[in-house]
Amino acid sequence: QVQLQESGGGLVQAGGSLRLSCAASGNIFNTNLMSWHRQAPGKERELVASITRKGTTNYVDSVKGRFSISRDNAKNTVYLQMNNLQADDTAVYYCRIEGNYGTNPWLYEFDAWGQGTQVTVSS
Repeated sequence: QVQLQESGGGLVQAGGSLRLSCAASGNIFNTNLMSWHRQAPGKERELVASITRKGTTNYVDSVKGRFSISRDNAKNTVYLQMNNLQADDTAVYYCRIEGNYGTNPWLYEFDAWGQGTQVTVSS
């Protein structure tokens, strides 16, 4: 019912920047928590950043001061601005959007994940 489209991944040199985008489509009534996760080879998937509907943000310590998450509620889109990228940031990045879909009052919860986009940082 709800699908996410990710874009913006690629190959960058250490110290470079990249901006990821993730847009939800479908019969969306509202969106709530939006977040970005990543999984590096041989490691578990970790939560990188999250943002509430009102704009409250949280970050994993390793990206604080370098990454910034933002959202556009009208477009059902979440972004991740990544600056001063390091080799340890290399991973597949996944977006996640939670919310409700349907037509009021027949509403249902959704918890959708993107398919992932590769971010590779070379030294």
